[in-house]
Amino acid sequence: MKNKRNNELAICGFEAVKALEKNNPDAIRRLYFTEDRAPLFGGLCKSLAKKRIPYNQVEAADLEKLCGSVHHQGVVAMIDQPAIEHLSKANVAAWIENGENALLLDRIGNANNLGAIIRSAAFFGVKNIVIPLDEAAATVTTSTYRVAKGGMERVKVWTVQSMTKLLADLKGRMVRFGTDVRCTTPISSMAVLCEKKNADGSVTKLPAAIVLGNEEHGISDEIKENCDHLVIIPSPADDIESLNVAQAAAIILYELTR
Repeated sequence: MKNKRNNELAICGFEAVKALEKNNPDAIRRLYFTEDRAPLFGGLCKSLAKKRIPYNQVEAADLEKLCGSVHHQGVVAMIDQPAIEHLSKANVAAWIENGENALLLDRIGNANNLGAIIRSAAFFGVKNIVIPLDEAAATVTTSTYRVAKGGMERVKVWTVQSMTKLLADLKGRMVRFGTDVRCTTPISSMAVLCEKKNADGSVTKLPAAIVLGNEEHGISDEIKENCDHLVIIPSPADDIESLNVAQAAAIILYELTR
């Protein structure tokens, strides 16, 4: 839940706040918790007190008002509304130099799905997620942080003006995968498809850029035209066409990184 007056965002959920405490404690502007959670945040309270940052023990109903959710798990931290950084050519060059994979989300449009995808990306060591610029303010929310279970502190979310232009720029530098329920190439082929044979016979493994699309419409035709390969998660069920996008992301990242 956003506090527009103070330009803050409520971070709720035990694991999300604990990850914030461990990885970015200076971001916390205020902290609220229930009586049963108080012993678990003693160290953080001492640190906040030294910096004269307020913290308070409150009732569960107060936490619900602060974060707009009953799923606060007894703790809420207020942080400045995150500013999502625009992806630059230098950032992309660093991905390629470091062999880092990336997930490109083509209008996922759901804060909970974004949180679940971020959680899977953090689990499989994928550090970069790209979303369209016009979705940035709408999708990174309190529920995104809560569902990500601390993944927001391990994954960098970037924005781009045009996903198509980004894919065009990645041509030959990263292997560009799109997901499509009508194609025939299984995701089990992804690791091999990332291998590039050199003139001397050696093999170089290129990082992957994987595009996931809206559950209803999938990725756009324009995006497909800028992918090197279209892949599918094969299903033994004839009457179920696809998975939830967050479930699909977890399976695809497992295949890519195993």
